[in-house]
Order: sequence, then structure tokens, then C-alpha cells
Amino acid sequence: MDNSVTLANWRTAPHSSQSFQNVDQLVPVSRIEGPERTWELAVDLQSLDSLVFEDHHGQQRRLPEVLDTTATHGLVVLKGGRLVAEYYSLGYDGKTPHILFSVSKSLTGAAAGILVDRGVLDPDSPVVKYVPEAANSAYGDCKVRHVLDMTVSSSFSEEYLDLTGDYIRYRRATLWDPALPGKDPGTLHGLLATLSRAPEPHGEVFNYLSPNSDFLGWILERASGRDFSSLFSTLVWQPMGAEADAYVTVDSEGAPRTAGGICTLPIDLARFGEMMRLGGKDIIPGWWVEDIRHNGDSGPWKKGDMVDLFPQGRYRSKWYQTGHASGAFCGIGIHGQWLWIDPRKEVVITKVSAQEEPVDDETDMLLVLAFEAIAEAVI
Repeated sequence: MDNSVTLANWRTAPHSSQSFQNVDQLVPVSRIEGPERTWELAVDLQSLDSLVFEDHHGQQRRLPEVLDTTATHGLVVLKGGRLVAEYYSLGYDGKTPHILFSVSKSLTGAAAGILVDRGVLDPDSPVVKYVPEAANSAYGDCKVRHVLDMTVSSSFSEEYLDLTGDYIRYRRATLWDPALPGKDPGTLHGLLATLSRAPEPHGEVFNYLSPNSDFLGWILERASGRDFSSLFSTLVWQPMGAEADAYVTVDSEGAPRTAGGICTLPIDLARFGEMMRLGGKDIIPGWWVEDIRHNGDSGPWKKGDMVDLFPQGRYRSKWYQTGHASGAFCGIGIHGQWLWIDPRKEVVITKVSAQEEPVDDETDMLLVLAFEAIAEAVI
């Protein structure tokens, strides 16, 4: 990574093409150790160069052109557990961990199920049972389930491009942005414990706020008595058979940004998706995977601001249910990060990218159709 990339510009193009694969050179991280033995995947590579599909405007689109225009760093496709497509571009070779942004939430939500299954975490308990420091915050009267399902009533504003409000304070506290000269940036936990309540009751509206997922990481640490990195390594990354270490960004006190700071190889993210497709492989509890896939309340989702992407969707334990006939469910991150799982077609797709805009609804709709076309095409 060259010297032009700094903490002040690393999430903007063209710098993001370098930084998204080298986050540990910019932000403190905690390693998530992998195992000695890797889950070996059978390889049956198939070309997707001629794949054409119809987009949401009725236009014919070629997959290679879509990958190019959405700044794709890496695309990995598994079919029935076999590696059937692998694509890397823009100077990325898939051999270093790539930031997942909010797909991190889905990994964290899956891991929460292990603690629930072991009886050390209760989704129906008040948050303050685990984190009493949050008693005077937006989280003071909510339950863990509200945190899991993004139905916490909070006044926090998730505006990625805002340079003066809540989100820039959040980034500074997590060491993702430079501190103001002479100012203490604070800490992640310090910020979470001061977020204020919104008027509506908890549980009524899907309110996508990244701090909720960092708060989930705090809950997991308190419930287990372990730091997130070692917990995730021992419970998930090593039993799964990851190919390489992953890592998560941390603040000045070592608090992990479980909302968006996990970085993995794309192929290891695909392994994680395949594990979920197979019902957890006795690593993530099978009943928790089923709960993610089939439960949750559509009412709050329909009141939220992402309903246009999945009109029949729901959100459960940090995962999106598409509501499609395929039963597809997914994790989504800003700047074009995806983990797409199609149980009907036995397909898992991971896409890591450096899209210029953090959020682009048109591109998201296009990519959903691209993933469905890929799932239909591979054999």
C-alpha cells in the first residue's frame, strides 16, 4: 500500500482499492486465529464470462461488465460445496484479508447463537444484565433480541457521508478516522453507553444502526468472559477450517468493531456461507440457523427504510431474509460487500468490492439479480 493512503482518505476512491485489502496497516486490529487444518473444497471451475441476465430496468447485462462497473475485488462461487468460480481484479489476489464492512454483523450474529445454545446468553434478557454500563443509554430498557434484530429505538443517525454528526463521532471513537487536533476521540464503549433513546418503543421498527452490532460484540464478550477475537476463533474460525487468520479492527481499549471491522479472505467467507447453508455443521447450532432463515417479524421490516430491496423480507439476528422463493438469505456491507446463500440451488456467493459510494440502492438491486443469475447458471 503506497503512502497516498491515509486514515483520512482510506474509504474513498481510488485509495479504497488498496486500503480495503490492507486495513491492518491503518487501524489497530485483533487477530482471529485460524486452524492448522483447512476445510478443503473440491474445485470444478466454470466460466461465467458469457452469462447475461436482465436487470431491474429490463436491460440485458453481461456479468463481466457488472463485475467491472461495481469495482469488484473478488467473487467466489460455491455450488454444492465445490468451488465453481473465482475472480479477482483491481490489484487484489484474494490472498490477504479484505474488509467485510457490515457482513461482519452477520458473522457476529451467527456466533451469538453458539452462546445462546450453551445457555450463557439469553436473547430475551435485558441488555443491562450483561452490560450494566448502558443503563442510562438507548439500550437501558431494551432486550438482547432488539439488538440482534435491529429494532432498538435510538436517535443515532446512520449517515455515512455526514462529516459533523453522530457517524463521524462513531468513526473517530473506533479509530477509523483521525481525531480532531487536541481532542480525545473517546472509545467505542464510551460512545455506546451515551447514545440516546428515540420516542418509539423498542421492537416496532427495523432501524439499521451499526452501533447495535458493536453493542452485540460487547454483550458476547461479557456473556462469555472472553475477548471477541479469541472467542470467534475458538468457536467458529478454527472448527470451520478457515484457510487463513482473519482480524477485526479495535479501538484504543481493544473493543472490537463487530459491526463492520472483520476482515477475511473471500474464500473463507465462502466457507462460512457454506457452513450456514449446511445448517451450521454442528459449529453454529442448527436450530439457530433455522431461526435466522425462517423466523423474525416482517412488521418492523416493512416500517424500515430497506424494504424496497426485499419487499417480502425480514431481518433476523443480523441476517437479511430476502423473501424470495429460493429462500436466499444474506449479509450485506457498504461499498459492495456481499455474502449470498441460496439454499434451493445449493449456491454460496461472496463478493468483495471497492464501490465508490457506501450505499447505492440501484447497484444493490442489480447485484441481487446478478447473484440469482449466477445461482441458476452454475452446475
